[in-house]
Amino acid sequence: MADSDSTPSPATVAAAPLSAKKENLIPISSKIAELSESRSELLTRIQGLKQDLQSWRSKLDTQVKVYRDELSELKKSLNVEVEQLRSLQDLSEDAKEDTRDAQTEGNTEEVTAPTPTSVENGQEN
Repeated sequence: MADSDSTPSPATVAAAPLSAKKENLIPISSKIAELSESRSELLTRIQGLKQDLQSWRSKLDTQVKVYRDELSELKKSLNVEVEQLRSLQDLSEDAKEDTRDAQTEGNTEEVTAPTPTSVENGQEN
């Protein structure tokens, strides 16, 4: 008889799962509602973060464009200044060469120019 006490009767076995299912249905439906609410909150947060990211990216793109434009203008200005400096350097080098040429020509003329007395005698230096 000890065996019959430990084994539940078929009526008890059938009743236990039905009552357990009814008890579990209420918490499951509340869990589903809670998860649905949590899901919608997360979706809202994700959408907000996505909009923030797009806004941030747009502002960053604008800043990058402004900086590139500024760098382009600075590069143009620098190139103009470099060309002006090269032009001035070329002018000063030309002036130095002209001065050297003038000095050299002056020295050459003195050395190779015949004197009036030597031309009269038919001699050249």
